[in-house]
Amino acid sequence: MSVSLVLVAVMAVLYAGGVYLLLERSMTRVLLGFLLVGNATNLLILVVSGRAGAAPFHGETEPLADPLPQAFVLTSIVITFGVSAFLMALIYRSWRLAHADVVEDDTEDVAVGRRDVSVAAEPELASDDTEFGTRATAAVSTAVDLEELERAEEVARLEELRRLDELRRLEEESLEGADSADSGDRGGKGAEGRGDEGGGLP
Repeated sequence: MSVSLVLVAVMAVLYAGGVYLLLERSMTRVLLGFLLVGNATNLLILVVSGRAGAAPFHGETEPLADPLPQAFVLTSIVITFGVSAFLMALIYRSWRLAHADVVEDDTEDVAVGRRDVSVAAEPELASDDTEFGTRATAAVSTAVDLEELERAEEVARLEELRRLDELRRLEEESLEGADSADSGDRGGKGAEGRGDEGGGLP
């Protein structure tokens, strides 16, 4: 089997440029690097596929080409196209939201990465877990209990509803008291008016 040195050199240059671009923070450069790596992989499959030959059809008398590397190249092209479309969608969304395609460091991840606490330093807790041991339990001992968090949120929501109902009830009672006071005042004034009219009679 003879290997073309030109293809090998082109493949090496594509791999080098692709890996260099993949290590950048710009998502556009990451996309270009992935495309270069995909094309370099296609060339690698062609290089290791063997000699050129006739199409692998029944009845050919000449030496046939291996059809398996050709199927690999087609599969690689489809995968490269799909991942490239996904990266382009991410770049477009990032540009629409932040007008930038640079991936920044997450401050919380950096803070977690700089911690000196290890799993071995975590306190060991008594547990019946025999598959992972007590260290696995200690490692997740500080995890947030979602059920307890949901319970606390539900209690807070019920307290808020109860407080709103109490305020509504007090407002209704105050309105009813004001209405009864107004009706009492009107009744007293009417009785006084009738008394005045009766007193004026001979």
